[in-house]
Amino acid sequence: MKYRHIVWIVIGILLIDQIVKFWIKTNMALNESFPVFGSWFQIHFIENEGMAYGLKFGGEFGKIALTLFRLVAVVVGFFYMKRLVREKYHNGLLICGALILAGAAGNLIDSMFYGLIFSESPEHLPIVAQFLPEGGGYGTFLHGNVVDMLYFPCSTDTSPSGYRSGVASTSFSSARSSTSPTPPFQ
Repeated sequence: MKYRHIVWIVIGILLIDQIVKFWIKTNMALNESFPVFGSWFQIHFIENEGMAYGLKFGGEFGKIALTLFRLVAVVVGFFYMKRLVREKYHNGLLICGALILAGAAGNLIDSMFYGLIFSESPEHLPIVAQFLPEGGGYGTFLHGNVVDMLYFPCSTDTSPSGYRSGVASTSFSSARSSTSPTPPFQ
């Protein structure tokens, strides 16, 4: 595989990603969802202000630092992919790397520009965001939220059985009473 193929994969996925995110942002209210493949795969619109799982750090400075880190990671990712192609790594690895790089680039675009070009998606109101709202967007450059939408619910449970006080039990024996789990490490 040639490096230009990697670039085209990234561009293609990035275009699909941004078109779908644009549609979601301008046609769905925050926390709205619809099934794609039954209950196994859903489109569920949420916005992420920070890192994976909504983790944040450092307020405004942290948001800028995170966006700049994303920028550096994407640039380094392209150089790394070029090296992997030059060293003739397996096409499967190269394609997976291109998909990850496209996702990172999509999140970078969201965090750099979405605050400028979209109105806010209110959390508890069934209102969709507006593209290029009068008066500007909800944030400034480098302060946009990442649009997350693909949802694969793996379980209906919220915690494993035996989970207590922030520490999961190391054994999930059916003989153990669920009302008085044995603390781990005893």
